[in-house]
Amino acid sequence: MKRSLRVRFTMIFIGLMAIILIGIWCVNNLMLEWFYINQKVDALQLGYTKMNELVMEKWEAGGSINDEFITDSNGEEIQTPAIELLRNLGDQYNITMVIIDSFSNTPVVASTRDVKFMMDRVFQYMVGRNNPRTELILEEDNYTIQKTYDSRSKSFYLESWGYYTDNRTIFIMSIPLASIRESVQLSNKFLAYVGIIALVLGSVVVYFTTKKVTSPILQLAHISERMSHLDFDAKYQDDAQDEIGVLGNSVNVLSDKLKETIGELKSANNQLLKDIEEKNQIDEMRQEFIGNVSHELKTPIALIQGYAEGLTEGMAEDKESRDYYCEVIMDEANKMNTMVRQLLTLNALESGNDMVTMERFDLVELIHGVLTAAKILIEQKQAVIMFDCDHPVHVWADEFKIEEVVTNYVSNALNHLGGERVISIIIEELGEDVRVTVRNTGLQIPQEALPNLWTKFYKVDKARTRAYGGSGIGLSIVKAIIDSHHKECGVRNVEDGVAFWFTVDSKV
Repeated sequence: MKRSLRVRFTMIFIGLMAIILIGIWCVNNLMLEWFYINQKVDALQLGYTKMNELVMEKWEAGGSINDEFITDSNGEEIQTPAIELLRNLGDQYNITMVIIDSFSNTPVVASTRDVKFMMDRVFQYMVGRNNPRTELILEEDNYTIQKTYDSRSKSFYLESWGYYTDNRTIFIMSIPLASIRESVQLSNKFLAYVGIIALVLGSVVVYFTTKKVTSPILQLAHISERMSHLDFDAKYQDDAQDEIGVLGNSVNVLSDKLKETIGELKSANNQLLKDIEEKNQIDEMRQEFIGNVSHELKTPIALIQGYAEGLTEGMAEDKESRDYYCEVIMDEANKMNTMVRQLLTLNALESGNDMVTMERFDLVELIHGVLTAAKILIEQKQAVIMFDCDHPVHVWADEFKIEEVVTNYVSNALNHLGGERVISIIIEELGEDVRVTVRNTGLQIPQEALPNLWTKFYKVDKARTRAYGGSGIGLSIVKAIIDSHHKECGVRNVEDGVAFWFTVDSKV
């Protein structure tokens, strides 16, 4: 059966209180009478010592203790130190005393009415006639203390008798012991009543006050349960400086540490999944790259091999045929050489080995240079070039690489011309950036193919690309160059064609 801490604390308190009360009751029964008798023995010794000092003081002065017990002319006792001592012993310790002059065997003074009875008792003691029920307590040189049974009152007394140091004065002192057992019984009964009441009230108080102790523990238990479900938002709120407060603060620190550690583990796990995914993508890209390169090289190699075999076997005997065969071989070899150079350039850009050399140059002048170099191709394609920027536009970039980007865009536009066969080149100054857009009329690119244009060897129309000798690497090189400048590039379909764009810095 599950019990709460409050019930356990209460049961422990009840058990401890019961043990304490039973212990006190046993001590009362066993030790109280002994303690009481020892106190009375001390009182009798004190009475003897004090009275003996008075007796010896008188004896050394040449008198006797009789001089202390005198009366005035009216027959009343004069208050002397001996009289005061007798009164104090009677009032404080309930001691009765009879002092006897051994020379005359007459009482000097008595604090009891049973003078004759007590004188007879002391004389009997002196001659060795003791009651059989007498118990010796203490025996000194001049006096004896004993426990004696009185057959008249049927009760016990504690008596001290003997001589004072002057060897003349006899004394006997008596204390009744009748009330000691009754006192023990009353004490135990009173202790039982008080103990039961204290036990009940204490149990109730402990049960309700332990809530202050158990509430923080229950709070910590609730927090730990939430932590077991990976909920680390619950915090211990009490700011007490006791052991539970220290435990609460430790739980808060543990919660924060676990939250941080689990967060780091989740991040590491996500990073690991990302790395695995990237590795898989790299493997797929590697396999795809090998397949694409193999496919791109297979056709020119086959053509070169075929025409070379034709030359070897003498199929082109006339000069015109031989020249044609050789032109095909050279053209396919140039295509292979161009593709290899593009791959090397792309690899250098992607690996970061081809460092960017930043310089300031006129972008308008660079575009005019590209258009001039492509003049023959533009005429062959019957293209109309629209570029009317009439003022210099200076930018910061790698001039050689940006020239390659513009060349790729212009070549791509020429190879995909259609409709009105117009190529528009637009320069826009946008604050700290300059955006260059190369737009050509013709067929639009399927929307789902736009994100893949920057992928190596990707071709929207493979047959048309093969017709003009494209390898599908040019736009990948553009993307790598712009990324190395930490700028942006993109493509979008427009109303009558396609527009490619890129940005460069206009300021340092």
